[in-house]
Amino acid sequence: MNLTDEECIVLGDNAKAVISEELCTGCGICIKKCPFEAITILNLAEELKQERVHQYGMNTFRLYRLPIPKKGEVVGMVGKNGVGKTTALKILSGNLKPNLGRWENPPDWNEIMDLFQGTELKAYLESVASGELKVSLKPQAIYQIPNAWKGDGKSLIKRYDERSVSDELIEMLNIEDSLEKEVGSLSGGELQRLAVAVTAAREADFYLFDEPSSYNDVYQRLAVSKVIRSLAESGKYVMLVEHDLTFLDYMSDYIHVIYGDSGVYGIVSGIFPARVGINILLDGYIPTENVRFRDVPLVFSETTSDDVLLETPVVAQYSDIEKRYKGFKLNIGSGSLKMGEIVGILGANALGKTTFMKVIAGLEKPDDGEVSLKAKVSYKPQYLSSEYDGSVSEFLGSSGLGYSEEKSQLMSSLGISKLMDKIVGELSGGELQKLAVASCLMRDAEVYALDEPSAFIDIEDRIVIGRCIQRFVRAYGKSALIIDHDMQLIDIVSDSIMIFSGKAGTQGFSSPPINKSKAMNLFLKDLEITYRRDYETGRPRVNKVGSKLDREQKEIGSYYYISAHQE
Repeated sequence: MNLTDEECIVLGDNAKAVISEELCTGCGICIKKCPFEAITILNLAEELKQERVHQYGMNTFRLYRLPIPKKGEVVGMVGKNGVGKTTALKILSGNLKPNLGRWENPPDWNEIMDLFQGTELKAYLESVASGELKVSLKPQAIYQIPNAWKGDGKSLIKRYDERSVSDELIEMLNIEDSLEKEVGSLSGGELQRLAVAVTAAREADFYLFDEPSSYNDVYQRLAVSKVIRSLAESGKYVMLVEHDLTFLDYMSDYIHVIYGDSGVYGIVSGIFPARVGINILLDGYIPTENVRFRDVPLVFSETTSDDVLLETPVVAQYSDIEKRYKGFKLNIGSGSLKMGEIVGILGANALGKTTFMKVIAGLEKPDDGEVSLKAKVSYKPQYLSSEYDGSVSEFLGSSGLGYSEEKSQLMSSLGISKLMDKIVGELSGGELQKLAVASCLMRDAEVYALDEPSAFIDIEDRIVIGRCIQRFVRAYGKSALIIDHDMQLIDIVSDSIMIFSGKAGTQGFSSPPINKSKAMNLFLKDLEITYRRDYETGRPRVNKVGSKLDREQKEIGSYYYISAHQE
């Protein structure tokens, strides 16, 4: 276009290229020429222009449509990272005024209301515009809380306890031991639950929770879910953004699927019952809108590894192990790890799961007992470092990870190929996690130990990573240990499971690896929740507590799965 004297691409005031979206023909030359891979060109349906809710600037991210809050119900938002879930929350909370795509000449509220005329959102947005709606928001970036509050946790929750429920919330969320600490010294899980407590303690009409399960173990996530549900049951608006599919399904009454291209655009679907909405996300197709947003559905197998007995060589064996620290003791029952086997590890925080993995990896020595390891171990730690100042390509090269067909397939499956020119220190949390998983699996080893590989990863990528690990281990005769709090991921990948119990921070105990069905049944019984399979997709679902199916399964002691056709 520029060669024909049209100013399709010009230099803007900030010395960055500005592309005319009206003149662009989508030839793709600029995409190939840009040395930073910073340009994406996509064709969107013309009618979507009438539903543009917000755009941050020229050639920047734009959001189409908004989710619909429902009084007395929990409405979940689900979709991959970067498609506008947090932007939607900011608009609904009144922290961001929608500009309908007119960032240079923003509309007034009357014009905004015209877009939502005749919809459920009109009355809601009128209350936002007038300032009558009181909103309490639990932000995604909880790590910024210590910058705003320098005192202890107790003074923070008391400061915002407008409903006089702080004592009840403290007990429900089990944060009694955290309250005397300075907020800046709290762990991620403690800070997350404190943020949930402060959000729920405020007097508001609308409660919004952006990723409330992060950093918390399964027990803590269950406690958080009870707090959030109690707000909806009191007749409030409640909205939830979450990447843990099990938690989201358990919590939500309704679901909006948000789809699009990360960092480019996001479209909010219509509202669906929770089960239907999550199945639409997995299928990648919205039948009511005739829109396919993913080429390949995410499917779940209805068979488990219990159907195949592993008669393969033992690559690691250990006797009863004891590891002691000041104020903490860990006891591990004897067990073994077989070739081609994936062992999932479940349990509350601070019970020694990571310590056990470090012992197997040879990074820690047991005080009593022995580990007989006949194989090399590749270890991905729980906490990741982004201090490397080179590109992803340079990082992989400096790590001695040579090329092979299987490594090339891994990088493609995990999306690392698209990150090769990015600086490691500038990667998002999810991108850094995928790089850590990839580099762990690309090392030459027989045993792969991965500590919380799902952290910061969105729902779709969690399933992809789980399948990728599973295929890699089985195809190449490897073995793996995986610690994670996403029960769906553990359920997808595991052949057997170790369960950790005890008193957090004081003493931990672990079973040896046991049959997955038996282990999951024991674990779910301790949580007092039951699982079933969805009859359409075969995906695991948590029964609503007290439902007919929940009562029936508890009566017969079947906490883990009832056949899909019986649902």
